[in-house]
Amino acid sequence: MPSDPQPGTLYVVGTPIGNLEDMTFRAVRILQNVDAIAAEDTRHTGKLLQHFQISTPQISYHDHNRQSRTLELLERLQQGNAIALVTDAGMPGISDPGYELVKACAEAGVVVVPIPGPSAAIAALTASGLPCDQFVFEGFLPAKRTARRSRLDVLKTEARTLIFYEAPHRLRQTLQDLTLLGEERQIALARELTKLHEEIWRGTIAEAVAHYEEREPQGEFTLVVAGGDRAQLVLSEEALKAELRSLFQQGVSRSEASRQLAEQTSLPRRQLYQLALSLPTESGE
Repeated sequence: MPSDPQPGTLYVVGTPIGNLEDMTFRAVRILQNVDAIAAEDTRHTGKLLQHFQISTPQISYHDHNRQSRTLELLERLQQGNAIALVTDAGMPGISDPGYELVKACAEAGVVVVPIPGPSAAIAALTASGLPCDQFVFEGFLPAKRTARRSRLDVLKTEARTLIFYEAPHRLRQTLQDLTLLGEERQIALARELTKLHEEIWRGTIAEAVAHYEEREPQGEFTLVVAGGDRAQLVLSEEALKAELRSLFQQGVSRSEASRQLAEQTSLPRRQLYQLALSLPTESGE
């Protein structure tokens, strides 16, 4: 691959999510030698460029001007400019501006070259202690609670590891809503990744709720949640009722039947107890 930026090429450049030492040599070289840098926040990126002594001119590219800027940048690329796309942190397009420009370039036949860099989602996943072989990145859940809970209801049947981003002021409410997936599901909360106060907390969702009831959430969070147990996910409500009836026939009480089934399926005991209340026991309770 050529060592210098090529004319008419868009470079999608990853930048540090906190620690400036995570900037790659290749990213620095590309940013030094392109004709322009399209940046989400030119003031923020300006500090990064100053640190690495990069004097390349910037042009703003953010959510509020992306439609007009996409056309402008595409025209410059077609005229032979080499342009780098960066966001405030991490890889462009991942919960940040960038998708529209890359899509427009791909449709117009403009070469797009990724310059890989840090990603909070991948960093949190690999340090979570949860399965990394298959995962689903959900980004930020909807801000409105009804829509958020609706989305989580859909994700109940997802067996792959789930990754979310969340702001500190919404963390407690989001953790409460995540109990819809099952209070005993494992979760890792990574905050301030690569920064001075980096922390990765691990436990169940119920424990996470309790943990942050006692502490004020600080910093940006990446949540990594275990997928549902595959054996558990195939159990419909009717299948759960059948298991409860079987236990009732053995003389097991509602409370004990709920406890045993909770251990077998990892479903919340109180959820199963409510289901048990809808069924008659052998004694007609």
